[in-house]
Amino acid sequence: MDSNTLARLVITCADRPGIVAAVTSFLFAHEANITELDQHSTDARGGRFFMRVEFQTDKLSLTPVELQQAFGAQVGERFEMDWHLHFAAKRLRMAVLVSKHDHAALELLWRWQRGELPVDIPCVISNHPDLGAAVAAFGIPFVHVPFTADTQVQAEAQIRAQLGDVDFVVLARYMRVLSADFVAAFPNRIINIHHSFLPAFAGGDPYRQAQLRGVKIIGATAHYVTAELDQGPIIEQDVVRVTHRHELDDLKGLGRDLERQVLARAVRWHVEDRVLVDGNKTVVFA
Repeated sequence: MDSNTLARLVITCADRPGIVAAVTSFLFAHEANITELDQHSTDARGGRFFMRVEFQTDKLSLTPVELQQAFGAQVGERFEMDWHLHFAAKRLRMAVLVSKHDHAALELLWRWQRGELPVDIPCVISNHPDLGAAVAAFGIPFVHVPFTADTQVQAEAQIRAQLGDVDFVVLARYMRVLSADFVAAFPNRIINIHHSFLPAFAGGDPYRQAQLRGVKIIGATAHYVTAELDQGPIIEQDVVRVTHRHELDDLKGLGRDLERQVLARAVRWHVEDRVLVDGNKTVVFA
């Protein structure tokens, strides 16, 4: 599909008859060509309804601004929808926060460089200087912001200043816990990769926790960040089988591959408006 003329409409509302008909009829009336449509209801009788529509806009009878205004007045208000209309030509701005582990961040930058991740990346921020040269090779500004328990307030203020008007933030193995105030500034717009299959082994050193418990499966989890550590809505997960023969370094090596893939999928789905938050869960139209 031509991304220059692609738009996505994402909707959440109380389920009731006529929603799909109203949305598709509106788009048809304004000469939009629907190319993909997904929907889900938590309960046909009084549940929550979720919908994602992709459509082409090259023959629209309205400007983008007029289309948004008309949809809100004619459909959104009628069904009391929480809705968002995103024109893909307007690329999202994504900032990356990383510590010393480079695999998750470099996977995102590599996909961005190849054109597989259609975002703009204004900066990569780290609490360590180690990855400066690797990030600079992609032509992206690298910002070192030291971050300790004693300097958290100042560090977060500096990070916020660097982020500017970014649309969302990715914690690509950023090994510092952000404050509730920082998280509240980006509701459902901070994506973290946690190196375990949550809710198992939340918090620090999960691979060691997994080895001590003798688990037969390890995993990785991408989730939105909330004030409660590692408890936010889960976007994507994956696992790999392990045995008693695997040492701690083996688990970490297997885990790195999972972390790269899981985070990349979650970020791509977020960019493509495929993730709808339902309380502390998500509906993912992938």
